[in-house]
Amino acid sequence: MESIKGKTVYIVVVRYVDLPLWKSLELLKPRASHMYYRIWENQRLYRSKTMYRGHLIGVVVPAFNEWELIHETLVAIPSYVDRIYAVDDGSTDGTGAVIEKLQEIEGRFVCLRHERNRGVGAAIITGYQEAIAEGVDIIAVMAGDNQMDPEELPGLLDPIVERRADYTKGNRLLYRGHRDGMGKWRYFGNTLLTFLTRIGSGYWHLSDPQNGYTAISSVVFQRFSPESIYPWYGYCNDLLVKLNAYGFRVMDITMPARYGREKSKIRYSTYIPRVSWLLLRKFFWRLRVKYLFLQFHPLVLFYLMGILLIPLGLLGCVNALYHFFVLEGPLFIRGVLSLLLLAAGTQFLLFGMVYDLMASPEMETTELDVESKKQARFRGERGRG
Repeated sequence: MESIKGKTVYIVVVRYVDLPLWKSLELLKPRASHMYYRIWENQRLYRSKTMYRGHLIGVVVPAFNEWELIHETLVAIPSYVDRIYAVDDGSTDGTGAVIEKLQEIEGRFVCLRHERNRGVGAAIITGYQEAIAEGVDIIAVMAGDNQMDPEELPGLLDPIVERRADYTKGNRLLYRGHRDGMGKWRYFGNTLLTFLTRIGSGYWHLSDPQNGYTAISSVVFQRFSPESIYPWYGYCNDLLVKLNAYGFRVMDITMPARYGREKSKIRYSTYIPRVSWLLLRKFFWRLRVKYLFLQFHPLVLFYLMGILLIPLGLLGCVNALYHFFVLEGPLFIRGVLSLLLLAAGTQFLLFGMVYDLMASPEMETTELDVESKKQARFRGERGRG
């Protein structure tokens, strides 16, 4: 028995004879301090250690004004998920009331609230922190608008369970059939941000970085400062940059797009420029942290020379044309020197990209077939039993 800030805490080192551990804890619950009451109250966290291949699974569901869809989203989450952290991000339409009702009915639901809308990234971070505090091993993210098919969840979990990846994410862009229902403007925006995120993050083989259907090892997430992660749409791009900087393995899981009654809250006309600027800043942050602080790699010099010489070459070309057409001066010397600067800068930049590609962690793309989904459901049901 120990005392923490005036509260009595009982540490159980043995269990009652012929009783499972969770039942032993239940018998001791009346004598436990309030700060530890929640652990005993949620007995599933003890007796479900084999619920999904020996790992505790948590799902974070960020929701902002999703009262029409949040109920069907939450109840569809598979039974092998131990904890569901539904985060009401300052909703004004009764979303929080729906979550609280489900929490009263079934103990695996946890209702978390933000007093004001702080952004989808901040909502997910709140869920991550609660999951880590409760000892969850793998944390997935599913949007509160029912866009993400629960049948695809094992595809995200298995690579982490098998230690083939530290972070997994959905990919709707690899196959044409998977993009059905995705509008042309949305597809264009996703394709453009894929290209920019490849450069910014250093994961040169990833696609569909805006796909929020993800899973991460709790051990990996604890390497980052939650306050440093971008709180709004674009958090997924920011997280990918950080994962690459610290050498974590990311895997794309192909899955079809799923659209229904939800309405997208993203305005691509402002979203794309904002995320592009974020990726530019994070690109330089990654170079500084990964290739200067954590280790040294000469590709930083290639990038630096390319970034310096290309603008100089372009300015030189403009200057040469001005002297030729306006001042009627000679073009050859100025033009050749400017083109040489431009060519050298382009070459340095390309060399930097090649070395960056070689230095980045390997990235795989995989697909969960129908048989694997059946096996995952069977494992979940067997663990629950």
